[in-house]
Amino acid sequence: MSFFPGTDPEPGNSFACDAIENLIIPRSSDIGGFAVRRALPSRQRRLVGPFIFFDRMGPALMRAGEALDVKPHPHIGLSTVTYLFDGEIKHRDSLGTELVIKPGDINLMTAGRGIVHSERTPENLRGKPLSVSGLQTWLALPDDREEIDPAFSHSDAGTMPLIDNDGAKARVVIGDFAGLRSPVPTFTDTLYVDLRLEPGRSFPFPAAHEERAVYVLAGELSVADDGFAPNQLLVFRPGDEITLKAGPQGCHMMLFGGAALNSRRYIWWNFVSSSKERIEKAKEEWRTGRFEIVPGDEEEFVPLPEK
Repeated sequence: MSFFPGTDPEPGNSFACDAIENLIIPRSSDIGGFAVRRALPSRQRRLVGPFIFFDRMGPALMRAGEALDVKPHPHIGLSTVTYLFDGEIKHRDSLGTELVIKPGDINLMTAGRGIVHSERTPENLRGKPLSVSGLQTWLALPDDREEIDPAFSHSDAGTMPLIDNDGAKARVVIGDFAGLRSPVPTFTDTLYVDLRLEPGRSFPFPAAHEERAVYVLAGELSVADDGFAPNQLLVFRPGDEITLKAGPQGCHMMLFGGAALNSRRYIWWNFVSSSKERIEKAKEEWRTGRFEIVPGDEEEFVPLPEK
């Protein structure tokens, strides 16, 4: 989840296709029986468009008696994006938001100058086996929005535009794609698309966005006759027209990217900023209890890491 303390992934191997700038193999870590694979940030690539963090959660089957319990923790300078394929997660934050996210929905939580939230298994699902699968990503905020007031936006799956065309099915989760636009608010050019291709089906990935990447979720993806397995991240060269082709088992993938930020971003724990000094200030604010509390989840919190 968004507090996951894993290390950066190891670099992957380059492929022959000239359109691929980076191939990133995420490192998998286990948090209480729950597998998380982190693709961004990595040693090879820190951001793709505004995406500064990309975690693949699960798929995992949590046994009866197990539960997801991400205690209250803080963020600054970013928007968190939670997107599920399976399972349910209850979100609470310091704005007073309390909501259960379900598969296909989007939770967009904008931290700005500071927010605190928790993510837990809903009470009605505790004590039962629970399948959980999804993605959590962070969008770094542009320079002039880093210190805005925190906000929360939830969009139901049914409000997002769909593509259903001859073996290709896609949901436009954030931003513009193929002439369609998601209702999820954005602060800069952003692309986030859930794409499924039937076996052997090809699909164009146009160069409309400055930076683009694909994360393979299931099946096999082929690009210019190079094959890519699940849990591989491909970052493409700007300006190249790309054709995505599914292997014999089909392919499920996320397309993402957008405009590059105008300045460098620093990331430490759950804090993102263009200023190292601002991150130091946030560390002190969390250490001394100056962030807001999460109503209904006041008893626990994630302490500031020592390093």
